[in-house]
Amino acid sequence: MWRPQWDNFVAIINDRVKPALGCTEPVSTALAAARATELLGTQPEHLEIFVSGNLLKNGMGVGIPGTGLVGLPIAAALGCTCCDTTQDPNYDCCTTAKGLEILSGVTPDFVRSARAMVEGNRVSISIKDTDSVLYSEVIATAGKNTARVIIRDDHTNITLEELNGKPVHPASKQDMTANTCVEVPDMSIASIFEFATKGDLDKLRFILKTSEINGALSKEGLRKDYGLQIGKTFRKNIDKGLLSEDLVVAAMMRSSAASDARMDGAMLPAMSNSGSGNQGISATMPVVAVADRIGASEEQLIRALILSHLSAIHIKSHLNMLSALCGATTAAAGSSVAITWLLGGNLEQAGSAIFNMFGDVTGMFCDGAKTGCSLKVSTSASAAVKAALLALDGIRITGHEGIIEDDLEKTIDNIGFLGNVGMAETDTTILKIMTNKQL
Repeated sequence: MWRPQWDNFVAIINDRVKPALGCTEPVSTALAAARATELLGTQPEHLEIFVSGNLLKNGMGVGIPGTGLVGLPIAAALGCTCCDTTQDPNYDCCTTAKGLEILSGVTPDFVRSARAMVEGNRVSISIKDTDSVLYSEVIATAGKNTARVIIRDDHTNITLEELNGKPVHPASKQDMTANTCVEVPDMSIASIFEFATKGDLDKLRFILKTSEINGALSKEGLRKDYGLQIGKTFRKNIDKGLLSEDLVVAAMMRSSAASDARMDGAMLPAMSNSGSGNQGISATMPVVAVADRIGASEEQLIRALILSHLSAIHIKSHLNMLSALCGATTAAAGSSVAITWLLGGNLEQAGSAIFNMFGDVTGMFCDGAKTGCSLKVSTSASAAVKAALLALDGIRITGHEGIIEDDLEKTIDNIGFLGNVGMAETDTTILKIMTNKQL
């Protein structure tokens, strides 16, 4: 079965579910720095970087792949060295093709050069007063030449390229068009549920890549001592007999292990959702964990992953790209829908799972990307399983309580309003606290 409008659903998944190596905010800045280096044609002597407050918040404390370091300066400097052909003439940077995997293929020489830039005070970071919650501007200088690149509103959306104050040749416009966001189609949880559970399986099979990529990241997090080692701690306590690997613990362990590795700079990509690797993990690994525990078929896994990722995209589309509301919670709401269906639930019960999620973990704030994010990922994964189990027993938070409405789509609207408007001052306050710590 296939409806014409479902082509748009596939398009939005392909646009919003992409591999990303490292936290997407500093990687976005690295991408801008890489493109500026390409325009200069040589290694910059200095980088002047202006970012939005939200981007700074998510770039201050997160590990940068392959470096053992944290923060925006090393990410930007590494973006430059990755695209400096004097380092390795055979290395093909090609920023537009690499996108959020711009830091793949880094070498120790690249890292040494990047560290030299940072330690030589050749990289400066400032907050830009801008209406765009996601904004990264890089001004790179080498001798008498200056290149300027701006990314805004989406992690790979290059909106300006200049060399010595002049726009670059018209051919670059084609590159920028390729980075333009696909418009979110008109959809609802009901239409997503029908699409995921009835659509032609062969046209949905591509979603298995999310399980492959995020599953590998989860295994890496269980294998090595990354970050807070939350996933490994669950595994150790299962082995000790203090925990059992039930649905909840399995979902928490496998999700947090992937986040542990990602946030501590593992050289493996995450399959992101809506511009966030942790959101991609939260929409994938709880579903994979439950599917494995119940012995689900490949078809069931495919349909569940489509259901989870597209539900997460739908909910996130009501929110700003970056906000004070933790994105792991909204992505895990997508997982709760998929888990409900995997366990035999219908559309009404899937909706009840979302009500339960919003009555539980909504309000968890984002205080920047860091190793501690894996705690929030594990909490959201646990909540997704709990919400599904309650929904399957006919239990849901009613429209008489708090921000919950009787109508599911109105409730999702409320989440967007809460995140974008209600928590705006929270976002500002969090940034003040974080930047004061840096001084």
